[in-house]
Amino acid sequence: MSERKLRIAVDMDEVIADPISKFISLYNRDYGIPLDLQIEPGNEMYHHVPENIKLRLWDYINEKGFFRDLAVMPNSIEVLQKLQEKYEIFIVSAAMEFPNSLQDKYEWLADHFPFIGWQNIIFCGHKIVNVDILIDDRIKNFVDFNGRKLLFSSPHNLLLRGYERVNNWKEVEQKLL
Repeated sequence: MSERKLRIAVDMDEVIADPISKFISLYNRDYGIPLDLQIEPGNEMYHHVPENIKLRLWDYINEKGFFRDLAVMPNSIEVLQKLQEKYEIFIVSAAMEFPNSLQDKYEWLADHFPFIGWQNIIFCGHKIVNVDILIDDRIKNFVDFNGRKLLFSSPHNLLLRGYERVNNWKEVEQKLL
């Protein structure tokens, strides 16, 4: 009897998909106010816009189509293909928070990660998953998770300490292959 592969759960937003660049593009288009691509460590996107515009960011993320054309994080496709040879890969997204994102995210994954079948895509609320490794940018998803936690760097989490951190997909590759 063969031993099962270790399982890795991979978050989507700010891990394999880049919503930050899209927020910046939409904001610059709609307001003509330059928004720097460099978000200060520890801050969220909304910390960098005028108070009267903050809620518009929530409008963007709730619009149908917002998640459909996000940029792919560098090297994520190639590294996940390599990881899939050694591990069972699951994409796990708290997509239920933004119901309009479900179809967008599914189609985006089919376009960019067709080697990950629908059986290994989990759209949920809380990320309660039975895997060995979780790669995520939000530490709230590590609560009650007993496996290996890899914190994927994003501006909002750069000041956090005490987690095994990966800054990019090449570092994921070095740690797991």
